[in-house]
Amino acid sequence: MDSFRKYVAEFFGTFVLVFLGCGTAMLVGCDASSGCGYLLTALAFGLVIVGMAYCIGNISGCHINPAVSLGVLITGGMTGADFCGYVVAQVLGAFVGSAMLGAIFNLGDIQDMTGGFGANGLGSLTEVPGQITAKSVCAGLLIEAILTFIFVLTILGVTSKKFKHGSFGGLIIGFTLTLVHIFGIGLTGTSVNPARSIAPAVFAGGDAFKYVWVFIVGPLAGAALAALLYKWFEAAVPEPKAAVEAEKAVKAVKTAPSKPNNNKKKKK
Repeated sequence: MDSFRKYVAEFFGTFVLVFLGCGTAMLVGCDASSGCGYLLTALAFGLVIVGMAYCIGNISGCHINPAVSLGVLITGGMTGADFCGYVVAQVLGAFVGSAMLGAIFNLGDIQDMTGGFGANGLGSLTEVPGQITAKSVCAGLLIEAILTFIFVLTILGVTSKKFKHGSFGGLIIGFTLTLVHIFGIGLTGTSVNPARSIAPAVFAGGDAFKYVWVFIVGPLAGAALAALLYKWFEAAVPEPKAAVEAEKAVKAVKTAPSKPNNNKKKKK
């Protein structure tokens, strides 16, 4: 039941991320030359993370991103079974978010300023619109891997049990997501999240769906590298004194010889 609650939390959080993040992009557009819609979209994604961190963070950790879940898995923060459950819940939440946006924009006759449900793309990395080349794909993979690497490395550092960052973790993570969006929106639309990319790409179709694999492979590769590097970083940091003492106490209890029960009533 506890795992199911975590999956529901991840479903809800990813739904909110896609609904408000991609929804903002669809309303205001993401043209780098205009600036306003660009920044509003970056802020929308970052602020969702801030809100969800303090809403579902205590339930599931507020991953709402398969790349983040992969990083946590590699660093030993979750089981393989939970990882699979998280990813399924995240992708389903993203699909429901995109479906709700489609219904609202169609029923309200609202123009989608992105032309494709806020899906990621490689169009900005080509000289000729519509002609995506191998160079474009390589650039997209590199951008997404680097941005996800930065994002996941930050998350692992902020949430590490070896350090006390107080209650500001959600703000730091949200601001970091905003930062990577400010850089990446004009290049790939900024994914750093396979679930956020898969659902809009399926609804948009065309090149968005054809090249969605870039926004799955890139973020997952970046997350894996971030997790491996952080494990190496953290290996040099000693465990907190309180945690070491607690572990010693537990071991002492487990290894202590059992005492005979002298309170038994003597047989008459």
